[in-house]
Amino acid sequence: MISISGLSKNFGSKVLFEKVTLQLNPGERYGLVGANGSGKTTFLKILTDDESSSDGVIMYGKQVRLGILRQDQFANDEERIVDVAMRGDKQVFAALQELDALAHDPDPSPEKLGDVNDLLHREEGYTLEARARETLEGLGIESALLDQPLRILSGGFKLRVLLAQVLVGRPDVLLLDEPTNHLDILSIRWLEKFLQNFAGCAVIISHDRRFLDSVSTRILDVDYATIIDYPGNYTAFLTRKDETRDRKEAEITKQEKLLAEKKAFVERFRAKATKARQAQSRAKQIDKIEIEELAPTSRRFPKFKFEQLRPSGRDVLKVEGLHKAYGDKQVLTGVGFEARRGERIAVIGANGMGKSTLLKIITGNLLHDSGSSEWGHEVRVGYFAQDHHELLNDPKITPLNFLWDACPMEAVSYVRGQLGRMLFSGDEVDKPVTALSGGEAARVIFGKLAIQKPNVLVLDEPTNHLDLEAIEALTDSLKAYTGTLVFVSHDRHFVSQLATRIIEVKKDGLLNFNGTYDEYIEKAGDDHLDVSTVVLKAKKKPEAGDKPPTGIAVPEAKQTAKISAPEPKQKKPLNNRARELPKKRDRLLAEIEKLEAAKGAIGQTFAAPGFYEATSLEDQMKLGYRQADLDLQLEELIREWEGIEAEIAALEGA
Repeated sequence: MISISGLSKNFGSKVLFEKVTLQLNPGERYGLVGANGSGKTTFLKILTDDESSSDGVIMYGKQVRLGILRQDQFANDEERIVDVAMRGDKQVFAALQELDALAHDPDPSPEKLGDVNDLLHREEGYTLEARARETLEGLGIESALLDQPLRILSGGFKLRVLLAQVLVGRPDVLLLDEPTNHLDILSIRWLEKFLQNFAGCAVIISHDRRFLDSVSTRILDVDYATIIDYPGNYTAFLTRKDETRDRKEAEITKQEKLLAEKKAFVERFRAKATKARQAQSRAKQIDKIEIEELAPTSRRFPKFKFEQLRPSGRDVLKVEGLHKAYGDKQVLTGVGFEARRGERIAVIGANGMGKSTLLKIITGNLLHDSGSSEWGHEVRVGYFAQDHHELLNDPKITPLNFLWDACPMEAVSYVRGQLGRMLFSGDEVDKPVTALSGGEAARVIFGKLAIQKPNVLVLDEPTNHLDLEAIEALTDSLKAYTGTLVFVSHDRHFVSQLATRIIEVKKDGLLNFNGTYDEYIEKAGDDHLDVSTVVLKAKKKPEAGDKPPTGIAVPEAKQTAKISAPEPKQKKPLNNRARELPKKRDRLLAEIEKLEAAKGAIGQTFAAPGFYEATSLEDQMKLGYRQADLDLQLEELIREWEGIEAEIAALEGA
């Protein structure tokens, strides 16, 4: 699908990669990885023709449609949100607009009507709006908002609309740069499912390790001034890359040892007549030995190290009845929880639920409306804000004096040493903090936290802007940290590696679970890998009389709900379920048969001679939309039927 031959890119004397030859095939999802500055985004821009290469050729298959996520692309703020997403399928969207114009034409051309209808049927055009709405809802935009203008959304949610636009366009090739930015965990899982079912070729840059593991079938590694294609997901790639490097280093060591032995023989016996011929032969062999010089890796791991100056008391934090609203929007309602020394608490939840607001309040960076938040005895708090760039907005400040302000009694060598651990060296310590990249700025803040030695770390999305190497180093350092940790993150690998307790922020309060993230998933009853189940559950509005899932207490406004272990299964309900399932299956099959017959009848109507001439445009459109609606209903019923069949099989095998 994409053939790359001899591709090179350099900026002046700096070579990012050279002589890269790759074949990117349909059905494969390529995770594009590499250190910050190694050339990942540049490579993606070359593929999209937004950047020119220094050398080489890129060839696409015929009539390949590209889907490109450009986070700075223009979108009309006054346009309906669903229309912005529908624009992703340019051909169908234009046909629908032309059809609408013909509908308002008092004397429409039959030929044009026929052509437009043919295109819409061929391209399943009447399903476009339904597909756009489904995609937008999957990415976490409420259905009630989809007919509103784009301007009502925040910047992060506008980017979700642009991502939906790319996905709706039915591309053959997807080129995505950090598509999980601004997505919550639910939306990331939906995107994973979409990509896993994507039949084309996808190239994806992401710093979310679990996301890469979930979606990638191959990894493109930008390192050693080239790009190497590895089979498997990110975890498999790490193992294979280490094995390849170790093997090459072992081969080089073996060659160097052999060369040293031959040189020693030549030096020892060159002057002896009886050995002169052998020495000369060895000298010729030495000339033929070529030892490969391994290029240095561009990957660099910062050395984070967080220590406590002294431990806190046992009771670290107490929050009671916390309320916070922004104007008419109530964000936090009656929030309450306590934290003990040594706990590592992950605060999770959908975007907009108030996670960052909660962290700002407990750290004293935002006033609450009512309630209380109180730190315990001897608590020293270190805070990493999601918007940490606000701390680095003075062009007169450098990384050196920013850290020195935190330890004015220390020598400059100590401060430079701390910056060196954060990968700043030479003149880099003296450049303005306003010129730092996102990852560099984050490392400077972490350097200051390391100097302050707090016994409580409060971190709001700490992995944003960090590359995979820095995230790995940060994860390891926080595992070794003996203080208390309270953090917000949408990086599931990061959460699963660190959390000993989960607090989920919900509209009606908190869910508090003592255990790891994986244990939380199991006890909560939600399979976070079964995206369809989770998304459907999230979209379902609670009705009067609805009962909470077994094992989950309903959160009260002024108390913290807890997740308990699921109740043991009872034999009698199981038998009832076994009797009811076949009946439900039969009802579903009857409904499926009925809908398929209705869909077939519409198809025959469209195919009838003289249909377009004898039928008004309005009636044609109604039939088209009805057919699309039947498709969606059938898809839902078939999915439900398959689930019941699987459950029946499981019960019969029990």
